[in-house]
Order: sequence, then C-alpha cells, then structure tokens
Amino acid sequence: MRVPIADLRAQYESIRPAVQEAVLNVIESGRYVLGENVAALEQEIAELCGARYGVGVASGTDALALSLAALGVSPGDEVITTPFTFVATVEVIALLGARPVFVDLDPVTFNIDPGKIEDKITARTRVIMPVHLYGQTADMTRILDIAQSRGIKVVCDGAQAIGAEHHGKPIGYFGDLVTLSFFPTKNLGGAGDGGMVLTNDADLAEKVRYLRVHGSDGTYSYKCVGYCSRLDEIQAAILRAKLPYLTTWNEARRNNAAVYDMLLRGLDVVLPTEMPCNKHVYHQYTIRSKRRDELRAWLKNNGIDTGVYYPSPLHLERAYQYLGYTRGDFPLCEEACDEVLSLPVFPELTDEQIAHVAFSIRRFFE
Repeated sequence: MRVPIADLRAQYESIRPAVQEAVLNVIESGRYVLGENVAALEQEIAELCGARYGVGVASGTDALALSLAALGVSPGDEVITTPFTFVATVEVIALLGARPVFVDLDPVTFNIDPGKIEDKITARTRVIMPVHLYGQTADMTRILDIAQSRGIKVVCDGAQAIGAEHHGKPIGYFGDLVTLSFFPTKNLGGAGDGGMVLTNDADLAEKVRYLRVHGSDGTYSYKCVGYCSRLDEIQAAILRAKLPYLTTWNEARRNNAAVYDMLLRGLDVVLPTEMPCNKHVYHQYTIRSKRRDELRAWLKNNGIDTGVYYPSPLHLERAYQYLGYTRGDFPLCEEACDEVLSLPVFPELTDEQIAHVAFSIRRFFE
C-alpha cells in the first residue's frame, strides 16, 4: 500500500467545485492584486486566530521579514530564536543585518526552551522569536513574561500552527506580531506561496501594509523603504474556499494522531506530547527513534513516505558558520536532528493507511 506524506490532490478533489468557482471568479473579475478576496481573507483569518488585524503577504518568509522590519530590526540588533526550525526563521534575521542568537529546545515539545532564554538576553536584544513547531504553540505564558519584563518585542513564527491554542486562546492572541504561511502543504494551504502577518497593534498593521507595497499606500508616495510582497488575489480566493474546512481538517489530524498514539504505544519510539495547556493541530506527527534512518528506510520499502524536519541544526549549517557556534553548543537540538521522523498525518489519510503505517513500524521493532 502506498502512503504519501501529503496528498494535496485528494484534498482538492474533495472541494473541487468551490475552488474552481473561486478561481474563475477572480479571473473574470480582472482584479488580481489586493482585491476583495485579500481584504476578506485578512479579516477572516484574523478573527479565527484571535487578532484584530491581518495583512496578507507573498509568503510565510516575507511575513517574518516584514514583521521584523515593522519593529525596526536593523544591523547590530539581536533576535533570540531556535536553531531547530525551517531556515526562513533565521534567514530573515540575517538578511536584515541583525544577529540570530540561538536557544536550545525543550525535548518534549521541540519548541524553544523558555528557561534558557534569559541567559541570552543582552543590551542588543530587540526581539524574541519563538516557533510554534509541528502545530503546537511554544510556552507563550513564560516567554511573554520574560519579554514584557525586559521590554523586548515578540514575533511568533506560526507557519505550522494555524488553529492551535495556548490556554484556550488562539495563536493571534500572543505576541506583538504572529506570522502564518499558506504554502500548499500547510494545514491551510494555497496553490502556491502566500503568508499573513497578524497583530493587535494598529500601528504595526499599518507599517506592514506599507512595507508590502514598496513602502507606499498604493500611490507614488513612499513612506519608507519597502518590499514587493502582496498576497495574490487568486491565492486569497482559493484560501477562502478552503477556510470553512480548516477546523474539520485540523480535527481529522488530531484524530489521526490519537490513532497513532494508540497503535504505536509500547514501542521503542518517543511519541509526540500535547501539553495540557495547548491544543496541538499536528501539522506534523513527529516521533523520535535512535534508529531513525533504519526505520525510515524500512517504511520506504513498505511504500510509506516520511519526513525529517529537520535533518541539520541551523547553527551547524554552512550559511551560519559566521555566528561562531560549534557542535555541542545546542545538544538537545543536535540530538533531535538525528532522531525525529514525521509520519503521514494529513486529513484525508484513510484508516487502512494509518494501520499500514503503524503495523509496519511494529514489524520493524519486533
């Protein structure tokens, strides 16, 4: 039996008429940039995520970049974050001329360990940037306590966590700015790149709106040096067609995770942990195994795709050697990179496919 890591075609087939109608309506409208679908999606996503404002941009990476730019991050500043994340989190800090300052992870959630943040704060610390990895929020209660006591801004990378909650509140409630990605494989994905910045601060929302259009309000007058980073109208229309299904899809992911928890219990693997204060939306269902590479090869031979997110800690990547970190500086991150394995958990996964994955893993360890 073949089990892919994601099946975007299956999702499309389940809502084909709505998506096709949305796309055709945009094409026939003749309005392709910052139209009514972008404006409506910004409002709908902001409301879903518990924020006052949403600003659509071209990608999740741009959402991070524009968020930091809106806060005035510049050369000489430091931004505290995790080395266990997709490169975009760190990339945007470097591109703005600031310095990424890494903190090791919490081995239970894979998110940044708030207990290690304060030791990394200096007079140059401008922002703390936690990542809500795999669909579970970082410990925002502790992170915000630290940030607010020191006058430091917080930008949350929520690319993998739309629909997640912390203490019953959605992700847009926490931090000065929160970023989303609508990459096709995300829990809410478009038919290409897309992203959004969420905030409860009217001034920051306005700054991001200027930044996404060359520093302009749409005229030929420029308030600041900006970017070209607009969410396409056609992507917004597709996302709006999908949005009514997001809660159902997230619940399907949670149900699939619960089945895996039951079927994989007792094996020599570490299963994901949903913290009691969180609602996990399982963008990834990530297990740990000392025999990760062997297990992954075994599953591939049984027709099962898996993912490794992430195979290399960013502090050891060639692009970031200039930061001066060495192996052993973040041992928990380095260990996780050798052990994590993400199993298929997409909403359209069938009972038979889940059983095939789980029993294939059981056979590996027997």
